Amino acid sequence: MEIKIPELSLVILMGAAGSGKSTFAKRLFLNTEVVSSDFCRALVSDDEDCQEANEDAFAVVHEIVRRRLKRGKFTVVDATNLHTQARDPLRALAKKYHFFPVVVALDVSEKTCKTQNEQRERQVAGSVIHRQVRDFKLALKSLKNEGFRLIFKVKENEMSAVKFTRQPLWNNKSHENGPFDIIGDVHGCIDELKTLLGNLGYTIEKNDNKYSVKAPNTRKAVFVGDLVDRGPDSCEVLRLVMDMVAANVAICVPGNHDAKLMRKLKGRNVQLKHGLAETIAQLEKETPQFRERVKEFIFSLVSHYILDNGNLVVAHAGLKENMQGRGSKAVRDFCLYGETTGETDEFGLPIRYNWASEYKGKAMVVYGHTPIPEAEWFNNTLNIDTGCVFGGKLTALRYPEKEIVCVEAAREYSKPIRPIGTGMVTKELTTQQQYDDLLNVEDYLHKQFIETSLRNVTIREGNAAAALEVMTRYALHPKWLIYLPATMSPCETSKDPQYLEHPLEAFDYYRQNNIERVICEEKHMGSRAVIVICKDKETVVKRFGIQEDRLGVCYTRSGRNFFEDEVLEKQFFSRLHAALCASNFWEKFSSNWVCLDCELMPWSVKAQLLLEDQYAAVATASRTATPHVLSALQLAQQRGIDTKNNIEKYQEREKLLEAYAEVYRGYCWPVKSVEDLRLAPFHILATEGCVHSDKDHLWHMQNIAEVCEHDQMLMATKWKTIAVNNEEDVAEGLKWWLDLTASGKEGMVVKPIDFVVHHGKKLLQPAVKCRGREYLRITYGPEYTLSENIVKLKNRALARKRNLALQEFSLGLESLQRFVDGKPLREVHQCVFGILALESEAVDPRL
Repeated sequence: MEIKIPELSLVILMGAAGSGKSTFAKRLFLNTEVVSSDFCRALVSDDEDCQEANEDAFAVVHEIVRRRLKRGKFTVVDATNLHTQARDPLRALAKKYHFFPVVVALDVSEKTCKTQNEQRERQVAGSVIHRQVRDFKLALKSLKNEGFRLIFKVKENEMSAVKFTRQPLWNNKSHENGPFDIIGDVHGCIDELKTLLGNLGYTIEKNDNKYSVKAPNTRKAVFVGDLVDRGPDSCEVLRLVMDMVAANVAICVPGNHDAKLMRKLKGRNVQLKHGLAETIAQLEKETPQFRERVKEFIFSLVSHYILDNGNLVVAHAGLKENMQGRGSKAVRDFCLYGETTGETDEFGLPIRYNWASEYKGKAMVVYGHTPIPEAEWFNNTLNIDTGCVFGGKLTALRYPEKEIVCVEAAREYSKPIRPIGTGMVTKELTTQQQYDDLLNVEDYLHKQFIETSLRNVTIREGNAAAALEVMTRYALHPKWLIYLPATMSPCETSKDPQYLEHPLEAFDYYRQNNIERVICEEKHMGSRAVIVICKDKETVVKRFGIQEDRLGVCYTRSGRNFFEDEVLEKQFFSRLHAALCASNFWEKFSSNWVCLDCELMPWSVKAQLLLEDQYAAVATASRTATPHVLSALQLAQQRGIDTKNNIEKYQEREKLLEAYAEVYRGYCWPVKSVEDLRLAPFHILATEGCVHSDKDHLWHMQNIAEVCEHDQMLMATKWKTIAVNNEEDVAEGLKWWLDLTASGKEGMVVKPIDFVVHHGKKLLQPAVKCRGREYLRITYGPEYTLSENIVKLKNRALARKRNLALQEFSLGLESLQRFVDGKPLREVHQCVFGILALESEAVDPRL
């Protein structure tokens, strides 16, 4: 006996005690799919027989069922389910989550139930079984009236032979991966449809009143419905689309106009409004066979389709995430009509609720139904009804290319009741940009699991709250924040007793991970700066949705505006913009904006307070106190007290303190004008349509150097490539580092040639820093080089820092990719907030 049920079903097993429900369920379903009342009773009371625990037990049953249905999981309820009050909550859950409620009734005789009950460890009284068998027969009569769509009665001699077959819902075409050409509301505009199909590469021939259509390169057309009404030739549109669907070069979902036409053809009493009268008049000229074909065709259409492994949803009026791939009257109604507020506008038409404003699903939803002037992306949804029949355009979306193709209407075929674009965006900012002005704090305050192309990252709830505090109190306009740079791990601690960090350990790290060549870049001692700059102010509005009198921003690793002096900031951007224009950067990259990763010098321009309160304060206090200590020790020595060792110690300390002051002094100078600034870009992170992590570091260095040639404010970073398996190369790299640090430079950064590298499945560090021996005095203190101190410091742990660097690197590239792909700002900021949140992790800041 084969029982066919939809893949999204809530199966309610019904039968008396001893009928074999649990054995039946165990044989036919996964353990995780079965929710047993006995198990839940034991869960809450430690006793399956404890009838006093029934209320709590079934509360657990219903909660588990609810959670599973919400996640779209096939579920079986193993309980007697003999009474309406037991079945009603389950049927209500199935309705709420758009599952098919299925009853499988095990029709087992009282005698068999009692026999099987006696063989069980946990037995039920015979009088109870007698009563339950009677209730079972009564329940069978009422199931249909209760609203159960599928009821299967299984007799006891059939139970061992039963097999369940789960049937995919008709809307599940996940296996079809495209490519697709999704076409908006046609409304009888046959000429525009033929022109659009031709522009998309389809060839159309017509013989004996039948169309033959060939699709280009295995593509398939997808129609979002509303083929009929208002336009000049609904019949010809139907003929073309039906022939395309029959030839498997197209699929189609119904629109509300199509559904209304079907009801009319079935003899229902419908109002001949909104173009239906014209369509009926056109159909009356056709044969009865054609009208019957139209009726059957529309009746066969499925409310929506899930395509491309669940990445694409096509529905006439759109579809919420929790309805996608599910089947119910509520789902079909939403697909046909959308959602309304219950009110009408001044034109007497229902006011539609903008469901897309709350959409957060991963699947792209393409729909029509509501005519708008231009197709516009909004929260990963796209409305492609651009009002062709009202004199607008017929629009198609190429998928997965996300290319919009339009054909202008030949004329206005019908006058819209409500002007196209009423209540829609016709101003400078897009709907998405306006919506992005109001980010929901709830999106960022809970624990998050962020998927990136490199690795998945978990953000803890407490860390997220800390990040939100930083962003809301100190950050610049959030729409500029498309990226934050990752922290960088130092190399392994050096084995050389004089050094804490040394290039040999960096070379060894990459050598051991099968990286043959690395690039060594001079590490500038300034402040990390991210720069987003646009070619013109129009791009600031169009691409970033910001209406400000500026070409871009320069911000810190925590998202704070770098400049406090507005005049200096304006001069800085003017110089940078001029250099980009002079180098033909915009033309070369076919972009009107760029995001750069840079180092801005001097260090003091941003760290002045840090210098005064921490570094200078230490140096000043020490340099003031140490001479007095030495004077006292020398006086004690003159009086016959042996203070020689102490004097030597403090004389050494005096030298170290002077060295300490000299180190940070070299990275500071007064900034009176833009001429005193130096900017060293080292990554071209992203431009329009591209995140440049697919380019190697040589490409970045060379392209940045071309821009730096055009302004002395810009510094091209010095670099050198090293073959880590070549002793001469390694020696040359080491000498280069020693020369850099001897001249007062901070050190160097060692990177693989490629931007992103793996060893097997392991993501490698994108860069490790090797800071100079003298520079590290700033980090670890003036006396860190003393033998007793450096021995302790060599025990530093790097594992957490390295993991943090990889997580932040993954999030940074993901945030850029989401911005480039046109994702909503909340998705971009999920990664940006993630980086800030990780920065609150307890990791040694000196690393």
